Amino acid sequence: MEAKNAKNITLDEIVFEGRNKDYGAYSLRKNYSKYLTRAALIGIGLFGGALLAAWSFNKFGGNKEEDLQSVEIDLSKLKEEQPEEKKPDIPPPPPEPEPPKPEVAQIKFIPPEPKADEEVKNEEPPPKVEEVENKVISNVTKEGIETEEVAAAPPPVEAPKPAEIEQPKEDEIFTTVEQNPEFPGGIKEMYAYIGKNLKYPSAAQRANVSGKVFAKFVVEKDGRIGDVQILKGIGFGCDEEAQRVIKSMPKWNPGKQNGRSVRVFFTMPINFQLE
Repeated sequence: MEAKNAKNITLDEIVFEGRNKDYGAYSLRKNYSKYLTRAALIGIGLFGGALLAAWSFNKFGGNKEEDLQSVEIDLSKLKEEQPEEKKPDIPPPPPEPEPPKPEVAQIKFIPPEPKADEEVKNEEPPPKVEEVENKVISNVTKEGIETEEVAAAPPPVEAPKPAEIEQPKEDEIFTTVEQNPEFPGGIKEMYAYIGKNLKYPSAAQRANVSGKVFAKFVVEKDGRIGDVQILKGIGFGCDEEAQRVIKSMPKWNPGKQNGRSVRVFFTMPINFQLE
């Protein structure tokens, strides 16, 4: 009898032996096959119903071919669009001529021209002062309105004065001049002087700083260097070293404007490069 009962023992009985079988897990595992079968039947039924509904709609519903109507269009009956006629460009009417100005009263007065070996004959006496008033002197006498604007002799033309060369002011500083200032010996000697006297600051060496310092200064009339300014620096003592070297340069050949020595601005880049 015990052997027969042992054959009917399921895995669930073995797992839940000695445990509370009223717990929901035991009931779920025991009825798992029933739930699985029921879910499969419900899914097959829903899928089959969807297929049946689709087949019925295609078979009995929707628009049929015989319900479609065709419409024929006769292209010959359509009216062709006529292009718009361009109106000819009509030029605007010419402006009305200005009314003629009233003629000014004139009186004839031609001075006699003496000829060689002939006596001067004044065939026509000159007009009186009263007749000349408010009239324009002409070669014919003509009636018209009187005017006070009588032609007068043009003023004497003054001879043009020679152009004066503008002399530079004493303290004026030029940016461009006819002759630029120059380091003694030229640009090559200038950079040789800077390379010989320039010292790389220790702070810039430790920070591994390199670059160009742009300085601006004034070359005075006697060639001295003054007013040294840093336009763009890199710091770490390089700006101060650039100022020191520029101030220590010898006198330059000064710039000239109109043949005179003048003060000139000069901009110079100084390169700091670690080897």
